[in-house]
Amino acid sequence: MGNIIKFGIGFVTGRPNVCKIINSTYERLINQFKDLNKKVELTIYILFDLGYQYTTRIDFYGIIPNVYKDLTIKYITPEDIEEEKKKILAKENYSKSDINLFFGHGHAKGRNSLMYFALKDKMDYLLFWDDDEYPVACIKDENTNEIIWKEQDNIAMHLKYIQNADVTIGYHCGYISPIPYVELNSDIDEEKFKCYIEALGNDIISWDSIKEKFIEANGITYADENIANGNGSYEIKQDGAGKWVSGSTLCLNLKHIQKIPAFYNPEGARGEDTFFSTGLVDSKVIKVPVYHFHDGFLKYTNIARRKYPKVLRKIKSSEEQIEERFYKASRGWIKYKPLFEYITNNNNYKESIKNTYKKLEDSLPELNKLFNNSNFNILLRDLEEYDKNVKKHYDEYIQTNQIWNRLKNI
Repeated sequence: MGNIIKFGIGFVTGRPNVCKIINSTYERLINQFKDLNKKVELTIYILFDLGYQYTTRIDFYGIIPNVYKDLTIKYITPEDIEEEKKKILAKENYSKSDINLFFGHGHAKGRNSLMYFALKDKMDYLLFWDDDEYPVACIKDENTNEIIWKEQDNIAMHLKYIQNADVTIGYHCGYISPIPYVELNSDIDEEKFKCYIEALGNDIISWDSIKEKFIEANGITYADENIANGNGSYEIKQDGAGKWVSGSTLCLNLKHIQKIPAFYNPEGARGEDTFFSTGLVDSKVIKVPVYHFHDGFLKYTNIARRKYPKVLRKIKSSEEQIEERFYKASRGWIKYKPLFEYITNNNNYKESIKNTYKKLEDSLPELNKLFNNSNFNILLRDLEEYDKNVKKHYDEYIQTNQIWNRLKNI
């Protein structure tokens, strides 16, 4: 038994696209371990949320029979979560509010629930994989400007490094944020757009990186060939309040469970990976040389089936559903800005929120002109509300980790 590695792959999803990803990559997942001297048992967890896109259960049961030959598929249904909550309440001294803070659906609670079930199943490792990512790198040939597509041994590469780490995190290429392409000073005033992005800014979003991608690559991030070939791992060091990682491809060493924090985000906000990162100060975090292509606008789902485009195009705000996706992302980002500042910049918190509010006031008229189907002024109200509740959210963030620290001993 000692030679068997139990590796979990976790999808916290609200999109049926997850079935397409699993159906088209399962053979590649298995083949990554054919030369390994240890047996790797792969279990794919699918925790689905029917409220995200008003889907039905059947949308998530589209896994083809062949997948079940070599992989274990485990669904975590709403009923599974409710039943587990009742079991814990019956055995342990928790309140309902405690359990509801940790378990459930959404960005953080979904990850917490999946992490708990994987730990209960005695998984050695758990890799979070988002439902709009494919294990392939897009490399731009500088001489011909053509795209070279290189498949990535995503699970094997994480396994190589996670055994001597607490957390590993991979790289992204493609459309890595839901910010659509805009022509600066043509579609939108550059200074105003800069102001807006700075208002939303956090550990992941910065104006300099966004502008550079707009100017040099039409908003696309291309892979570094050396990294795509599996070279260049390094340990992530503490930067301010955390060791910053993103939610996918994020691998956790469940054998080092005391080094793994909980996920948290204020209700309706994003930032679950950011607040997870603030709990990694005493953990060993390795950046792993492997890519996922992030199909942030779901315009290239055929990549999952190895149908690779020759060019990657600009994704403009005028296209169907792009404005709505950016609008929702903006609200999710601004809602977690107060807690992010409260944790990372507490001494200057009030001044920071005041500056954020001013940047929004200055930039929102320009945003509303470009994105004329949405009223971005609601971000001012969101900021006020989440600023007002920042101490409550901070207490919940602390409490969620306290609950997780108790649950780790299941």
